Amino acid sequence: MANDNNFRLDPEEIMRNVAIAEVICLHFPLFRKTLVIDTRADVEDPPLLRLVPMAKSVEERFRSLKRLRPRFPQPEKVTIIPWPSYVDSLVRLGVWDRVKQRLAQAGHPDALRACDAILADLRQMERAELAAAVTGKQYHTIWQAPR
Repeated sequence: MANDNNFRLDPEEIMRNVAIAEVICLHFPLFRKTLVIDTRADVEDPPLLRLVPMAKSVEERFRSLKRLRPRFPQPEKVTIIPWPSYVDSLVRLGVWDRVKQRLAQAGHPDALRACDAILADLRQMERAELAAAVTGKQYHTIWQAPR
């Protein structure tokens, strides 16, 4: 069990789930996005990595997955991982490497390049959200300092 910025994460359990799930949904509540990683692939369709808005329900996520991957049946194994910590902790805890290993097994080199690009996007979104919190954009003060 890892304690990452006061959030208890079990990297070993997360890695076990990443190793067996056909679809992995990493939720980033800080910037209200989900990274959908669909490891299924065939000759025509490589694995899918897509940043999407957070779904309101599991049913909504399955419907969106069907729209994203209409040629594939509903996945048999889906893992949903809330990630309340920093993006770089995915790398530090080894989760990102495990995701890349899964994509490498599919045999589509473009998926690994997409993985690197998505990580850069996640880092940028996190920086932007943290900057907005510091500058007050899209955030409201819940109390003021006494004058």
